[in-house]
Amino acid sequence: MTQIALSGVTRTERRLQAERLTGPDALREAQSLRFHVFSGEFNATLKGAELGLDMDDYDAHCRHIGVRDLSTGALVATTRLLDHKAAHGLGRFYSEEEFSLHGLGGLQGPILEIGRTCVAPDYRNGGTIAVLWGELAEVLNEGGYSYLMGCASIPMLDGGVQARAIMQRLRERYLCTEHLRAEPKKPLPELDVPANVIAEMPPLLKAYMRLGAKVCGEPCWDEAFQVADVFILLKRENLCPRYARHFKAAV
Repeated sequence: MTQIALSGVTRTERRLQAERLTGPDALREAQSLRFHVFSGEFNATLKGAELGLDMDDYDAHCRHIGVRDLSTGALVATTRLLDHKAAHGLGRFYSEEEFSLHGLGGLQGPILEIGRTCVAPDYRNGGTIAVLWGELAEVLNEGGYSYLMGCASIPMLDGGVQARAIMQRLRERYLCTEHLRAEPKKPLPELDVPANVIAEMPPLLKAYMRLGAKVCGEPCWDEAFQVADVFILLKRENLCPRYARHFKAAV
């Protein structure tokens, strides 16, 4: 189990530990954290909002992992994982609600989809992500997964200026459709963005790119979440060596 101590961020030392979130109470913790992040920052329309939760039909079929601050007991990060077997039973991956995934059936080896990743605002740093990635590595190891895929979100509350500017950079450095091409079912609305617009890449999207993930096409406009979703694919053997230590023996 991944554990790390962080100091210098607050007066109280933070002791972060990864956790498998099993059982209804732990799931509700994850759904509550997701609700506060997604509704508070993206003004998302969420199923379960009247209960202060973000919930959907996929949750029951996913494995959920998280990061807990042992100093306070609070869950401060979470993500959910849907593997190819569970997706087959559902008839689809979550990403297929937003994208037509051309070439998905031709990927060689087991697939794990990551989604609904969120981190509490005060914990958005490399240490928290490293702990979450460490637990993800354990799951990758246990299942022998060859591919990690999913969606990374860019806020659209500015009308899409940030998303368009970030996509210009992603096309130049990270676009790859060799293994899979993701065609958005709802492309972003047309918008002219000057070439000199500078936009900061969201931390989770940046983390995926640093790991070695590739963007497989144009983004999808998720109106419910008020975000542009970018489909990413990480082939495990292409994991960036600099960050492989976060994935332990998963490479």
